[in-house]
Amino acid sequence: MQSLFQILMLLLDVLWFFVIAHVVMSWLINFQVLNLRQQLVAQIWYALNRLLEPLYAPVRRILPNMGGIDLAPLVVLIGVYALRIILMNNAAAFY
Repeated sequence: MQSLFQILMLLLDVLWFFVIAHVVMSWLINFQVLNLRQQLVAQIWYALNRLLEPLYAPVRRILPNMGGIDLAPLVVLIGVYALRIILMNNAAAFY
């Protein structure tokens, strides 16, 4: 059972990294530091969008329209951190 706990923690860590990478990349694209016409940048951007959009879409439906500010990544990060806290507090159940 300890392996299951470690796998869950690893998946949450990877998800955390992907969301942070997506946020940073969106800023760099919006400030024209990165260009989507570059093939590698476009591939990474579209891959991150395809991975994270299923998580963002339900959150965006719940959140009110903020006038161009997307708070879905923040809510997802808070959710991931909350899941980590829940798992850590119940780690004894996995041993």
